[in-house]
Amino acid sequence: MTFNQELDEHGTWRKQFALRLKLLAEWLNDHDLMDPAIRERLDQLHAQVKDDRIMVAFVAEFSRGKSELINAVFFAGYGRRIMPASAGRTTMCPTELGYDAEVPPCIRLLPIETRLQPQSLLDWRNAPGKWERVDLDVNDPKQLAKAIQKVAEVRRVTQDEARALGFWNDELPDDNPPLGADGLVEVPKWRHALINMAHPLLKQGLVILDTPGLNAIGAEPELTVSLLPQAHAVVFILAADTGVTKSDLTIWRQHLCALGNTPESRLVVLNKIDTMWDELSSPEQVQLQIASQRSDSADVLGISPTQVLAVSAQKGLLAKVNRDDELLKASRLAELEKALGVGLIGQRRQILQSAVSKGIEALRQDTGRLVRTRTRDIVEQMQELDGLRGKNAGVIKQMRLRIEQEQADFDASGAKIQAVRSVHLRLLRELFALLSSSHLKKEVSVLAKALKQPGIKLGVRRAYGETFDRLRADLGSAVRLVGEIQSMLEGSFRNLNAEYGFSLQPPAAPQLESCARDLDQIEKSHLQYLSLGNALRLAQPEFGERLARALMSRLRVVYDSAVNEVELWNKSAASQLDAQLRERRRNFARRIEAVSRIQQAAGGLDERIRELQKQQGELLLLDAKLAELTSALVAGDDVQKPVAVTA
Repeated sequence: MTFNQELDEHGTWRKQFALRLKLLAEWLNDHDLMDPAIRERLDQLHAQVKDDRIMVAFVAEFSRGKSELINAVFFAGYGRRIMPASAGRTTMCPTELGYDAEVPPCIRLLPIETRLQPQSLLDWRNAPGKWERVDLDVNDPKQLAKAIQKVAEVRRVTQDEARALGFWNDELPDDNPPLGADGLVEVPKWRHALINMAHPLLKQGLVILDTPGLNAIGAEPELTVSLLPQAHAVVFILAADTGVTKSDLTIWRQHLCALGNTPESRLVVLNKIDTMWDELSSPEQVQLQIASQRSDSADVLGISPTQVLAVSAQKGLLAKVNRDDELLKASRLAELEKALGVGLIGQRRQILQSAVSKGIEALRQDTGRLVRTRTRDIVEQMQELDGLRGKNAGVIKQMRLRIEQEQADFDASGAKIQAVRSVHLRLLRELFALLSSSHLKKEVSVLAKALKQPGIKLGVRRAYGETFDRLRADLGSAVRLVGEIQSMLEGSFRNLNAEYGFSLQPPAAPQLESCARDLDQIEKSHLQYLSLGNALRLAQPEFGERLARALMSRLRVVYDSAVNEVELWNKSAASQLDAQLRERRRNFARRIEAVSRIQQAAGGLDERIRELQKQQGELLLLDAKLAELTSALVAGDDVQKPVAVTA
């Protein structure tokens, strides 16, 4: 199955899931089962699937045919090149292609001069007015290609400007761009490009990250520290005729090996195998040469030969445009598409399905608990009313007085329940303080200051290690606080259950240990910039400042994720208590109403018991329907089948 087909199937599954989730939400509303925690969980599940993105990053040194490969795999349907892929340097700035229905088709370009300002790339994303925008006509391939050509635009600046922007280093002359006869240096005109277009694959959640060469990657640490680690797959392109060059190996070792994604998600493509097609050599000899180059490249990069694929992007694009099956087969492009499709999309869907299954199971437990509480209350009422058979009016009056006294005692117990909430909130405030942006900024401030100092930064590696030690210690404290809060909840809920007959069950505590793993990965991905080989680049205060901003942006994402988990945990616990308090108050009202009706009519007792029996049967059907709807969500059945929303 090709990448396109796998992505289509993944998109269909996401739509089916969203539809079933909507049906479930409507059903829960109709049956008064939607409390704040359940709504929050539904919203989280919906956002998780709706906003799911699959990012494929293409990384290569200049002139490896990277943009041509993107054209061949994703945009051949336009019948021409869409990404600029002429000879020489084409993609001069990191370029993201994706789709946002709320934004019109356009290309947004962030001026390179923004590197001189303190905001991170993440901050600039939230300031759309600072980007230059060019509207796109997705139905006009010629206009589309012309507009996207802007990612190749350059500026000519003085050496001082190039130095300030991060493209010139007096200590690393080999890395500097050529100096023109006029004394000016050519640098990218744009720092970052965002292309929004309703391409079928992009509408399914695909995001393509097209990166520039080594010089630009090294000058923009946010690219390797924040963007590349988000990629679900990285396609590293080499030239088939040269194999792994020195600059290729530098990119691989410094920027790709430290990524958090699994080694299996990194594919190496030997492009331009058509340069090895030799009329003086037999097809067998050519294939042996290609196989040898694959094996040699795998050895140099330290990966399995199965992760190295040989293709001709140019011939593959030509074959697709001309519908030439023989040439397409010779280009081997289908092998890459299959590797991306089966490996990447299949793996991504498994991860997403596993995550939503856990969410659905938690939703099922929360809602089922509410149904069971109502069922238990009905059974208790039936037993209570059944005990009134044959009793006189005085006994019935005494029962009413007893229920009213129970209600008064329960209302008076509010102070005890409030005390539980107060202790819970105090501990939560401590937890949120540890995970707050202000606390994070304070912990990183020493390192940020060290990075921004001019000159060789001899103590920066120690400051870096100490910063991450403090962050890990803070997370350890947060984990202990979570454990303390969870123990308090378990004890409090146990006491409330015993005293008031509740069925409270503490929700699963947030697993902040995963944040610790993220911290380890961030630390690892930054270490490359603190090596001796980067000492001269790091000596530039502008580069150090960009590195500090990139680090802070990445850490904020981790901490925000932790805060979101804690908030959901807190809402789940609080809303569960609120729901059972609400149900208990309703139960008192229903019991008093039932006794009043019995007092007023001789036949009221049997009638009320029959009503309760009917309600009990409806709740059993409700529970069965809940199981059916949640099971369908996990199983991903065909949503085209009729779905009843009545109990």
